[in-house]
Amino acid sequence: MLLNPHKHKRPYHDETSTQIMQKTIEFFENKGLHRIKEDDHERVWYADFLDFIAREQIFAKLMTPAAYADGAKDVRWDSWRNCEFNEILGFYGLPYWYTWQVSMLGLGPIWISKNEAVKKKAAKLLREGHIFAFGLSEKEHGADIYSSDMTLYPQADGTYLARGRKYYIGNANKAGLVSTFGKIDGTDDYVFFVVEPTHEKYECVQNVCNSQNYVAEYALHDYPITDAEILSRGSEAWDASLNTINFCKYNLGWASIGICTHAFYEAIDHASERRLFNSYVTDFPHVRQLFVDAYARLVSMKLFALRAADYMRAASTEDRRYLLYNPMVKMKVTTQGEAVIDHLWDVIAAKGFEKDMFFEMAARDIRALPKLEGTVHVNMALIIKFMGNYFFKPGEFPKIGQRDEASSDEFLFNQGPTKGLGKIRFHDYRATYDSVDLPNANIFKKQIRYLKALLALAKPSREQAKDIDFLLNLGELFTLVVYGQLIIENAKIYAIGADLLDQIFDVIVRDFSRYALQLYGKSVTSRRQQMLLRRMIKRPAVDNARFDRIWSEQVATLHGAYKMNK
Repeated sequence: MLLNPHKHKRPYHDETSTQIMQKTIEFFENKGLHRIKEDDHERVWYADFLDFIAREQIFAKLMTPAAYADGAKDVRWDSWRNCEFNEILGFYGLPYWYTWQVSMLGLGPIWISKNEAVKKKAAKLLREGHIFAFGLSEKEHGADIYSSDMTLYPQADGTYLARGRKYYIGNANKAGLVSTFGKIDGTDDYVFFVVEPTHEKYECVQNVCNSQNYVAEYALHDYPITDAEILSRGSEAWDASLNTINFCKYNLGWASIGICTHAFYEAIDHASERRLFNSYVTDFPHVRQLFVDAYARLVSMKLFALRAADYMRAASTEDRRYLLYNPMVKMKVTTQGEAVIDHLWDVIAAKGFEKDMFFEMAARDIRALPKLEGTVHVNMALIIKFMGNYFFKPGEFPKIGQRDEASSDEFLFNQGPTKGLGKIRFHDYRATYDSVDLPNANIFKKQIRYLKALLALAKPSREQAKDIDFLLNLGELFTLVVYGQLIIENAKIYAIGADLLDQIFDVIVRDFSRYALQLYGKSVTSRRQQMLLRRMIKRPAVDNARFDRIWSEQVATLHGAYKMNK
């Protein structure tokens, strides 16, 4: 399941995709870890990477919908292929992934819009190697787009002048186009329009972060805007902002997967070769537990994210289940990434601070991902909205298999209005769980039944609903149910063995018990809720033979499997 760039022989449906992945790996391996770390420490703008992307037209091939390919072969917006590229960039460093991510965000409102001229311009700029930016957040309002101060002021000749500032906008120093969100003065209308950083009325004020990434504050000083630059207005502009985030926030989980995978290789190599107290570090039982937990979490992250991609690719106006799964990739997978790094860091300790280790970057950058494209809290608030329908009103859907076909995902640019979340249904989770009979999966099924009983017999009161911490812990319990469901579905697709799947549920049972205990301890938790929460706290099924097999056959064998070129 884990990416190994030295043995990257994954099958693709076309030679172009194979070349994109292989050439990207070759670029980074030829650059070497020393240069990557040196550029990171000196905060060097990654011009060499962008030159490579332009030369190979990689962003153009991956982020241009097929309808705007201008006859070029294998050009499409293919979410399965994009997952692969996401993971590779995360594996080598967050800055490289970040410029890709914010380019995707910047392109979203363009591809969603009805402005054909700007779409054709964007496709041309991609072919020329340009990057893009997404001007949404503001210094005083963050991502509270209701309160946007960026304003278009109508002029007598039918044009507009744009005034305002945007803050924390990646790529806004060098983007070919910056998709900018604001309001039209004198109206309640939202608007999306494009601006160019090279224009004299565009001021790139500063890089607000001390990093390789250029995360800009920019200001528009009476920047002239005509209808030719306007992408969308009113509710369409509002929907474009949220629908763009719907499919772009998903990428953050893949950055975490890539970072954790590289860090895992470094950690297992260091621990396996280091002797303390006359033993190898990996001989200590607690170290093996940390590595097995980290491995189980990492494989889980990837299984869930891959399965969520299947539902995103299968989405339609009648099937919007991706609106639960995508924010979970953003929220759950990224926080699991933090847990993986914490486990590994507890093993390698001070080694994780050393300047020549990839781990030094991983430990820092893994913290960023849960905090981008809406905090964990914001995404959890969205996820909780689906809890009632998920447990009590399942729907009927045709079975969805692996969706790795070479096709352009046009629905992402035609998602429609962002309202109506309360009408979304999900397939019955019980059928999925009933398909497995493993000790820890069976314990987790009991925990789920008690959670459902709590929601039916002791649902949160109005007071509890106002307590964000109470809802967050309840939401964590819910997300683990969804997480486990998609992991089971994908374990069958990827032929994950019973040992590893049950070890994954060993971790899930413990996590579920921890959140149940936290909720039990809340001052606002009622007696009936406490009774049900106590019953949710379970000990996983101990199987030392299973654990030893996972360690010896899957985890320990990763020692020496990959080491980046220096």
